[in-house]
Amino acid sequence: MSLHAQLSPEAQARLQTQQRNSTISAIVISILVIVLLCLILAFILLPSWVKETPVIVSYQGTVTEDTNVEVKKMNTSVERKPSAPSSSMAKVIAANTASPTAVPVPEVDIPNPSTDFGNGEDFGEGWGSGGEGGGGGGFGSIPATMRKRCSTDDRLARLAENGGTPQCDEAVLKGLRWLKSTQNSDGSWTGDKQCAMTGLALLAYLGHCETPLSEEFGDSCLKAITYLVNRGMNNNGILASAADTQPLPYEHAIATYALAESATFCKQLNITVPNLMEMTQKAGQFIINNQNENGGWAYGYAQSGGHTDLSVAAWQIQALKACKHTELEFTNLPKCIRKAMDYVEDRQSGDGGFGYAGKGDTHAPNGYLTLTGAGMLSLQMWDKGSTSTVRNGGKYIQKNSKFDFNTADCDLYGHYYESQAMMNRGADLWKSYNNMFRDQLLNNQEADGSWKTPGGGQKPNAVGANFVGNAHYRTCLCVLMLEVYYRFLPGTGGGH
Repeated sequence: MSLHAQLSPEAQARLQTQQRNSTISAIVISILVIVLLCLILAFILLPSWVKETPVIVSYQGTVTEDTNVEVKKMNTSVERKPSAPSSSMAKVIAANTASPTAVPVPEVDIPNPSTDFGNGEDFGEGWGSGGEGGGGGGFGSIPATMRKRCSTDDRLARLAENGGTPQCDEAVLKGLRWLKSTQNSDGSWTGDKQCAMTGLALLAYLGHCETPLSEEFGDSCLKAITYLVNRGMNNNGILASAADTQPLPYEHAIATYALAESATFCKQLNITVPNLMEMTQKAGQFIINNQNENGGWAYGYAQSGGHTDLSVAAWQIQALKACKHTELEFTNLPKCIRKAMDYVEDRQSGDGGFGYAGKGDTHAPNGYLTLTGAGMLSLQMWDKGSTSTVRNGGKYIQKNSKFDFNTADCDLYGHYYESQAMMNRGADLWKSYNNMFRDQLLNNQEADGSWKTPGGGQKPNAVGANFVGNAHYRTCLCVLMLEVYYRFLPGTGGGH
């Protein structure tokens, strides 16, 4: 016989409650132990996980005030405008266009711009396939020539190879330093036609491979890009300082040319400047959309009627070539260029010279067709460098061109084009042309790096002579002419 104890219902309930509480307590204790262990492990491993906070670069497109921020471990300040990177620890600039504060990007160590990009041509497939013996050259998608201007050794080697001297590069540097010293606080230059003048200075910087990453000129270069981007974004994509119809196509095209070449450099060097790509696309498309019905471009960008000439057209053609190599999308670009090439070829007379507004139209006091270089360069840039049209133009220049800085034959504008066109022709044409123009430029630079007033008081034999009274304009033209030794590849015939 066995005895069985039986709990009352109340006792049974209390026992179940105690068991449940004990289980919950055990679970809670287990969780706390696990959390404690995790905290201990995190404390031990935390130092290996900690990284330096990326630098935040701020951008305010319409503000011109500069604030200097010194960065150590963390930067929590906000700059009003992006500052130039140094060569020892370049800060890549990035931004979200919907916000005035940039996306943070880690610092990257770039002692010198990389020279490992490019496809072996400068600014365009077949740009300048001329030369008396054939040849190649031209612009590219940051092409080999662009990258070689970024190396001092390569630059000096090409100077020597192509008939330049170390003094040519010294003169360019002096000119660039003068430009840097005369830049306005907002990033522009001069007080008139600032978009064009800023574009010319920016092209001069880029011609020497001075980019936002450059130690000496990086800040100035970046401010110039920012100025043009801001001006265009605030003006519906149009890069002009005033509404005047005559300078409008010059200003817009020169500034577009500079922005497009900037965009190509910045893309390859992984520099993201706020709105640069968007503005370049808008500016280039504006040129395409406003081509005149005759294939040229008119004052005020009139699409029918109006005044068109080769001087205006040549800047649009240069700008569009630069735009093409940004790899941005441009609607109707091939059709636009076909019409433009027909327009340029129609300006050539039987003697090989290219007229201003029509065949034989010199628009210069001495009867010389000063835009022959402009016509040649326009065709060379778009794979027509080996045509008879260009060959005959080169022969015309060789036979008739003159350059004497201190006489009426001081047309810096015409020779800006001729120096590029003849360099691309190469061979004996380039040798004779180089002998004519090089020392004239070197011997007439001022001590401060600018170029003195040309002409010796005589009226220049030129289509336009604004360079006479504008030190900034003529200095940019002279710098660009002296950069021709390494800015483009020459033709390969006759010793090149």
